[in-house]
Amino acid sequence: MSKQIKSKQARLITIFGGSGFIGRHLVQNLAAQGYRIRVGVRRPDLAGRLQPLGSVGQIMPVQANVRFPKSLESACQGADIVINLTGILSPTGNQSFEAVHEFGAGAVAKAAANANVSTLLHLSAIGADKNGASIYHKSKGAGEENVLKAFPKAIIVRPSLVFGPEDAFFNKFAELARFSPILPLIGGGTTKFQPVYVGDVAKAISKLLENASSQGKIYELGGPEVLSFKQLLQFITKTTERKRLLVPVPWFAAKLMGRVLGILPSPMLTRDQVIMLQSDNVVSDTAEKDHRSLQGLGIEGETIASQVPSYLYRYKKFGQYTETGNSTI
Repeated sequence: MSKQIKSKQARLITIFGGSGFIGRHLVQNLAAQGYRIRVGVRRPDLAGRLQPLGSVGQIMPVQANVRFPKSLESACQGADIVINLTGILSPTGNQSFEAVHEFGAGAVAKAAANANVSTLLHLSAIGADKNGASIYHKSKGAGEENVLKAFPKAIIVRPSLVFGPEDAFFNKFAELARFSPILPLIGGGTTKFQPVYVGDVAKAISKLLENASSQGKIYELGGPEVLSFKQLLQFITKTTERKRLLVPVPWFAAKLMGRVLGILPSPMLTRDQVIMLQSDNVVSDTAEKDHRSLQGLGIEGETIASQVPSYLYRYKKFGQYTETGNSTI
């Protein structure tokens, strides 16, 4: 007897890290398609904002922590699909790269395998390499390896710089430009990025979940433009109408700066992030050729000009109003 395929309305997706930046957009996208969604988060009591993204009872936050396998097993029970979006940009307390990116990734994959889910999707990052130069990329690479050991047919998604209303790049430097007369061009600002809109990442993940041929493959997601770090800062200052001096900072000085700033509670820059900036963050030629990219999935992709100004306006001197401060209301 052939196995009956469940309708989307009957299928349950467990998403770890679903309350984060990318997670919130993905939850909304999948809810609109009719999936039932269980969101594994450390603090379910703080994830109530997710529930209005779907219909009554469609989205349910549950307690789960990638550092505690038992909680993952409970969250995966009965699920048809598991998605792991958990990740950190810098370590804080018990949330280390090793704990979240390596151990946590493997623990989620094992829990998904033990729960006999049909599909596992793991979010990684372009540049992931267990032999990489930065601790971040090493941990991401080791995490991918742990995932594939436990769940060989897992889908791995590596996005470039992800932008959107709550992003940690455009908002960070726009905020810095509000009070600093200069902006640092780390390593001269030549590092290349391929910024990808968070909504397009959500669309890509949704498509991959429905494509059986995507299982066991690695996809790299980048937007339609390749821009240097300098070009991105120039775009920010132009969009926020802030005239700022862009000053090149040599790599040795940037690493020293990162070492000092990295000890702050909410560091603007860490030494490891400086090391990451020494490598371009763009989709590989191989991924493009094999159609394992955003464009290969039939998604044209939003440019930064089409989205970023809609949320950077608040960093202008008078916000969305004119220079005179007059309201249009």
